Amino acid sequence: MSSIRVLKTFVAVAGEGSFAAAAARVALTQAAVGQQMRALESELRRPLFERQGKSVVLNDAGRALVPQARRLLALYDQMLAPSAAADTMAGTVHLGAIVSAVRPLIQATLALKARHPALDLHVSAAKSIELVERVQAGELDAAVAVREPGVGTDLAWTALYGEPMVLLVPKKLESASPRMILQSQPFIRFDPSQHTGQMVERTLKRLRAQPLEFLELNTLESIVDLVRSGLGVSVVPLLRESRWHADPRLRVIEIPRAEERRIALVRRRDSPTAHVAAALARAFAG
Repeated sequence: MSSIRVLKTFVAVAGEGSFAAAAARVALTQAAVGQQMRALESELRRPLFERQGKSVVLNDAGRALVPQARRLLALYDQMLAPSAAADTMAGTVHLGAIVSAVRPLIQATLALKARHPALDLHVSAAKSIELVERVQAGELDAAVAVREPGVGTDLAWTALYGEPMVLLVPKKLESASPRMILQSQPFIRFDPSQHTGQMVERTLKRLRAQPLEFLELNTLESIVDLVRSGLGVSVVPLLRESRWHADPRLRVIEIPRAEERRIALVRRRDSPTAHVAAALARAFAG
């Protein structure tokens, strides 16, 4: 079996992109790095690099070996630090998120994986109710979803953040009260069968507004695109990652005493990866 040092050199070459840069990282000469990589290829009985003159790049076999080498090195590090074994995370964890939360969840998973290289995290996107059902069925270990009253009461929920309902209008639209805008402009409604759509309906009733119904959609992204194009207005949750305030074609109008859509991390109470979910929630919030 190849020594740990050879695997560390290989991972350094993969990360740095050249023998010369890797040599500085692992405190070897460039010639010694080349010798170790040739020995590794000989032992594995397959080439790992494509050599073009003085430059080398990983081939398919080399790229496939990188995650395996990193896992082996992570396990070796655990062996060297038995006192920290209880805090070490490893294994495969399947996660889900509503579309608007995919980016921050991926950022949180990358931060967690940087501290625990042996952790293998997979993220998929879906509608909130589907995510909750998949967590209940054990298909997902945890998910970032909308917490709806009465849904998933047998699951463990960790609050992450709230998204207040706002009125989204084209930038060029003249200023007026939310009620006047809703009753004078084409209204694009979010699917009322969904929890977010029900929040929209409650917001309209609170404003005592009877909107000019124009179109009904079940994706917030499509609604925002139509408003941005000047085709109507809509009541939507102010997505945490939206950056709508900086959009030159959109205007966000706050609604007094607005209801908030609650976003939370959900998991089964008996989940064996509860410690991973807790760490993700902390990273997500940070």
